[in-house]
Amino acid sequence: MKIAYDFHIHTAASPCADDYMSPNNIINMAKLNGLQAIAITDHNTCANCEVVMQLGEQNDLLVIPGMEIECMEEFHCIALFKDIKTARQIEDYVMSHMPQIKNRVDIFGHQHILNKEDDVVGEIERLLLTATGIPAEHLFKAVREVGGVIYPAHIDRKSYSIISNLGFIPDELGIHMIELSKSALIHEYVQKYKGFTIMQSSDAHYLQDILQQESFLDIPSICIADLFNHLIQ
Repeated sequence: MKIAYDFHIHTAASPCADDYMSPNNIINMAKLNGLQAIAITDHNTCANCEVVMQLGEQNDLLVIPGMEIECMEEFHCIALFKDIKTARQIEDYVMSHMPQIKNRVDIFGHQHILNKEDDVVGEIERLLLTATGIPAEHLFKAVREVGGVIYPAHIDRKSYSIISNLGFIPDELGIHMIELSKSALIHEYVQKYKGFTIMQSSDAHYLQDILQQESFLDIPSICIADLFNHLIQ
């Protein structure tokens, strides 16, 4: 079956995201836009993944726990996980390799942890908008070892992308999947990146940025097992 997806959505845990990026607002907008599957990918944390997953289950929307992780080479990667337990395992690994810099709310914005009623129940004090000390090769290996999927984010952008920073996709990373940003014209990349699976997601920091029925996957059923079988191929 063909499903509409958006696998790059930030919540209010990301300091650069709007405060309206709350669990219920994200679920409602995704449903309104006709999506069947989304992924929550805050910067270097999965703090709000579980609550969005719970709301997704109640609303017939598949929610994948994930993160947007910045490796030592300072490009962003999308990591998706089969369950919240493995997502938290990688979050611990990421946090242990991040600098101890306190967030400046007045400069970067809040990093809110939210509950199912969209109430703020906590705030992440360490600044999330920073590179980890994890080399890309180690990061890709760690995510794959727990059964996760990882691929470079928004490779078409002029900053924080594997192409802008390295100039190419290293063979040793074993990458077979790449992400384009919402504004990229996919036909311009199909020939250049032949052999790669091309994902296209919103990188939504605002509700209005969440994709409508624009990106599709063909999987047997709407479940995490079938989705990961497709992505890992």
